[in-house]
Amino acid sequence: MLDLTYTSPKPKVIAGARDDWELVIGMEIHAQVSSNAKLFSGASTQVGAEPNSNVAFVDAAMPGMLPVINEFCIEQAVRSGLGLKAKINLVSAFDRKNYFYPDLPQGYQISQLYHPIVSEGEVLVEMGPGVARLVRIERIHLEQDAGKSIHDMDPTMSFVDFNRTGVALMEIVSRPDIRGPEEAAAYVTKLRQILR
Repeated sequence: MLDLTYTSPKPKVIAGARDDWELVIGMEIHAQVSSNAKLFSGASTQVGAEPNSNVAFVDAAMPGMLPVINEFCIEQAVRSGLGLKAKINLVSAFDRKNYFYPDLPQGYQISQLYHPIVSEGEVLVEMGPGVARLVRIERIHLEQDAGKSIHDMDPTMSFVDFNRTGVALMEIVSRPDIRGPEEAAAYVTKLRQILR
């Protein structure tokens, strides 16, 4: 029988490390939402299309363009939260995370930095017969992906492909409950299984 309550794991000694060190891992995993349209535009998310062919005006940050949420992406985030036994927040909000990359035409990423759509979930990771770890999920938030910088097509120039700009991602953030590489691998495998 498995004990499903959370308990802090016993420290694991790392090979070559001093005995007073403990490996503590929390993970942020990005999962692309299975949507045919981007998070804030109707542009296609088709993989392998010609460069810069799946770009709407809002993705390219044209002046005066306003984002309109893709409701299917919200539904998928809620479903993912339910699969992780999480709390679905009735109020969530998007924020601007300002940073400047050549493949981020807006100069900011629209993300749920402060008020995520999902919080307080869990993943039970079975490590062997009768042995399980409970990894707590802090949050799932929606955000836009950036474009892609291409540096290997010309020796003197770089190129930018905006096809991925605005594609919906779910960032799944765990608590620091993982204590080793085997647990990390098992957690990622289980999380992938739940999301698929």
